[in-house]
Formats: sequence, structure tokens, C-alpha cells
Amino acid sequence: MIEIFQNLEQMVSELNPTFLVGVGAGSVLAGLFIWLGGLGFRKYLVAIVGAFAGGISGFFITGRNTMLALASAGVGVVIALVLEKIFITIMAAVLAAVLGFTVMGRICVGQADSLEQVCSQMPVYSWVIISALVIISIAAGFFFRPLISALCCAAFGTILLFAGMILLLSYKGAEPISYISGKPSFYGMVFAAMVAFGAIEQLLLCRFAKAKTKREEKASKSQQKSEKEPSSWRRN
Repeated sequence: MIEIFQNLEQMVSELNPTFLVGVGAGSVLAGLFIWLGGLGFRKYLVAIVGAFAGGISGFFITGRNTMLALASAGVGVVIALVLEKIFITIMAAVLAAVLGFTVMGRICVGQADSLEQVCSQMPVYSWVIISALVIISIAAGFFFRPLISALCCAAFGTILLFAGMILLLSYKGAEPISYISGKPSFYGMVFAAMVAFGAIEQLLLCRFAKAKTKREEKASKSQQKSEKEPSSWRRN
């Protein structure tokens, strides 16, 4: 499984250094923002993901037609915003499937040169585990939407942070993916800890913001009420 990412790392190292630095730095900044505060801008993130998913799907389905891909991106934005709750649940399911596939592929297959080889060599019980993770994430998306939304934002932010750091280190000539592959358990725990921290921080931050808004609204209503009472007393 890791050989696929190492081949990708080799391809990335051959790209323009300016491109690597720009995309890497942008990915790190976007990752920090989504990791720590993405829940407060959930609708914008859903729209961006919807546009990306719609554009990519339209690009390949329509035979790589750019105009139709842009139209598909627009449709993806509309669908994502109209069906925000369902779309977040789908995002959680996709994320659970990708992470489950990566972990189970690493455990059950180990070395592989292509995704087709990984899929063909994975045992049946690994697919059952991945399916169970997807079902659990879908159920949690309907019954614990704030938690799932926070976890999705934290996970996507962490992925962007990792991707940005990999690009920046690749610019310096390092081989971060090969280094990570040497300590998969350690970096897996780091990833899980970052996701958990980001989700908890965002839930607490949003709860604090909602409580502050309620206090401000209550204070505003009390002030308006106190301003009306003297005026009515003078008229009497």
C-alpha cells in the first residue's frame, strides 16, 4: 500500500519547486483554518467540497470536457447547500471508507504497486470492517450531526496539514512518505490525536460562541425593554 504513496512522492519531487512551496504553504494554512475553525464555516466548506466533487465527477464522466465539468461543479454546490445535512453524512461516510481502506490495506496487504492489487488481495473480513465503519458513520451523521461535522472538519484539516507538510518537505529534497512509512503506528496515533483535538476544540468554540450570542441577544432585549418603559411612563 505504501508503495503507491511512495510513487506519488517521486512524481511530486519532480514538480516545479515554486509550485511545491506555494501549494504546500496554502495547504498548511487552509488545513490550520479547517482543523481549528472549520465548523463555524461549515456551509462554505460544504459548498467547496460539493464544487470539487461535482467538477471532478463531471470532468471524467463527460469525457474531460472543461465546460461541462464547470457546470457539474455548479450543480454540486447547489446540491451540497440544499442537502447540507445529508451531504455532511456522505462526507463522513467517504472519509471513513478512505481511512478504513488505508488502514486495512496496510495491515492485510502491506506491499502493493496499484490500487487494483490492493483491492484484489484484501480479505473479505476487511471489506466487512470497512462497510461497518461506513454504516456507523452514516448513522452517526443523522443522530450526532454536530459531532460528525466537527470530526469531518478536523479530519480534512489534518489531511491538508499533512499534505502541505509533505509538499514542503519534498521541496527540501526529503522523503517524508518514506519516513512516515517507517513509523506508521506513531503517525497514525498523531493523526487520530489531531483529529480528536480539533473536533473537541471546535465543539467547545461553537458552544461558547452560541452562548455568547444568546447572552448578547438577552442583553439587547433587556436594554430595549428598559428604554421603552421610561418613555411609556412619561406619556402617562
